[in-house]
Amino acid sequence: MKHRVSFNRLGRKTSHRKALYRGMVTALFKYERIKTTKAKAREIRRVAEKIITRAREDSVHNRRIIAKSVQDKQILAKLFSEIAPRFVGRPGGYTRILKLGQRFGDASEMVLLELVERKTQEKNKKEKKAEKKSAAPAKKTASKSETVKEPEKEPEKEPEKEPEKAAPESVGAAEGEEAATKES
Repeated sequence: MKHRVSFNRLGRKTSHRKALYRGMVTALFKYERIKTTKAKAREIRRVAEKIITRAREDSVHNRRIIAKSVQDKQILAKLFSEIAPRFVGRPGGYTRILKLGQRFGDASEMVLLELVERKTQEKNKKEKKAEKKSAAPAKKTASKSETVKEPEKEPEKEPEKEPEKAAPESVGAAEGEEAATKES
């Protein structure tokens, strides 16, 4: 039975556990999807959902409270400007946990913890991939023509460098000859 057990300590001391929460929550808001173990994801989900609920109302007080957990200023700004406005009409359930299976080394259950509202980013990524595919053939033809021109330029530069190197050597040889004539 689970009487009087309110959360999973994850086998860590309090300070280590709080640092883990801060790091994982910051990563979740930065990348909007993280891969972790099931136990960690369930605990981080509780913290992240409370933070998003508080961030829905942008005030100095809420920013200061959340800044204790999310210490990166850029991520904090992203949370209040991009992430929280997505969830204004949603009463809760801002994250989802997707099972991935067991980790190879120790058979821990691995999951993806992600924000629910990610559709806009996925569409943008698909559009960017389509643009890259259409732009890729044009780049390949340009790169082929450049590779043909480059070998022609290199031999022209090499003969120019050789006489410059030869000139100081000939000067030294000439000085050596003059010194030999003066001595005799």
